[in-house]
Amino acid sequence: MSISVFDLFKIGVGPSSSHTVGPMSAACDFATVLDARNLLNSVKRIEVRLYGSLSATGKGHATDKAIIMGLMGERPDRIDPSVINARVEELISTETLFLYQHKHIPFIWDRDMVFLEEVLPRHPNAMSITAYDDEKALYQNTYYSIGGGFVITDEEAQDDKLVLHTSSLPYEFNTAEELLRLCKEHQMSISELMLENEKVWRSEADIRSGLWKIWEAMHECVENGLKHGGILPGGLNVRRRAPDFFQRLKAVEQNPNVISTTFSVMDWVNVYALAVNEENAAGGRMVTAPTNGAAGIIPAVLCYYVKFEPTSCEKQVVDFLLAAGAVGILCKKNASISGAEVGCQGEVGSACAMAAAGLCQVLGGTPSQVENAAEIGLEHNLGLTCDPVGGLVQVPCIERNAIASIKAINAAQMALRGDGEHFISLDKVIRTMRDTGRDMQDKYKETSRGGLAVNAIEC
Repeated sequence: MSISVFDLFKIGVGPSSSHTVGPMSAACDFATVLDARNLLNSVKRIEVRLYGSLSATGKGHATDKAIIMGLMGERPDRIDPSVINARVEELISTETLFLYQHKHIPFIWDRDMVFLEEVLPRHPNAMSITAYDDEKALYQNTYYSIGGGFVITDEEAQDDKLVLHTSSLPYEFNTAEELLRLCKEHQMSISELMLENEKVWRSEADIRSGLWKIWEAMHECVENGLKHGGILPGGLNVRRRAPDFFQRLKAVEQNPNVISTTFSVMDWVNVYALAVNEENAAGGRMVTAPTNGAAGIIPAVLCYYVKFEPTSCEKQVVDFLLAAGAVGILCKKNASISGAEVGCQGEVGSACAMAAAGLCQVLGGTPSQVENAAEIGLEHNLGLTCDPVGGLVQVPCIERNAIASIKAINAAQMALRGDGEHFISLDKVIRTMRDTGRDMQDKYKETSRGGLAVNAIEC
């Protein structure tokens, strides 16, 4: 199994990679198959069935809306997020779905969008779509949204497939131990090794331009979050704080009588993370990093590096993302980045480890120090539950990203102060995350049936 850095960093929309990006992609794949099999003209009804976590928090995560957009032929990386609500409202009022931009068919929301408490055995994020000619099923498929926008079908799940890449990599690694050994044997940094692996799929120029595009999308998301105020949708009446926070920071920075302190640097990191996750909660344009629920951490740490490191350049941004990607691949292969599978330790914990690794890399860390930074970042997010209030990616998700961004910077600094030798390896921490996720009760894994999601509600 081979995973590309571009599998982990994907341009999409908020508020969730597993509940929004994945289902939209799955629904578009379904419609594409109908088109390829020349079935579109025969379809008279579509039924969507949501299971497990997709059902429990689907409405708060806009899963239903995302699926409708996918059935209309939209992809997460191409859709204009601002049109989604209007197009869904039109569908509901007319009870008509424009299937794959090809044919209008009846779609009655309460009948054809079904939320079920049942959990399918292969993964908690499951959905099935069936196309009917009158009452006869023309085509049906079941999809699992396994985190970070990754989607597999029921058939692929039986073969335990996670991604489509089967290419042989020059420096294949499945553990951090193997990664460090390869780096030592070939006298490469982690980002250099990752670059060589990525060349299996793309030229170096395309890799660098593609990752720079990812960074530009991250930075644009930060900028949008810093200027968009108001109340976030969903009914919790959570106010967007980043714009006011940003204006206060600019005022302090422009006042020559105010001495810059470490705390003002932390404030910048906080505001960057808040900006991204508030934009995500509003359904804006995002980059999964490696998920949407944890999408603010890597951009916040990268923005911190670019702002406060005068020698930062395009090459270092690319190196940051490559090193971060290596850690994300390890988490994906050996545990999970899905909150519905292992709790928020798999989302925020993985992103914190990735950001710590990326920062340590561009600050001159050795492969052992980069691995140590990732280990520290992940270790101190073990056991983190995924308990979004109201099924919305707002509380505690937005602040959680800010806190984890600071953790990532601290982890990188601690690793750089050492020599790379440490007591617990990254591999052991990733295995612990996997085991902890298995032991964690389902109510703490993106179902909004436990933790803060329950205790925050006042009756």
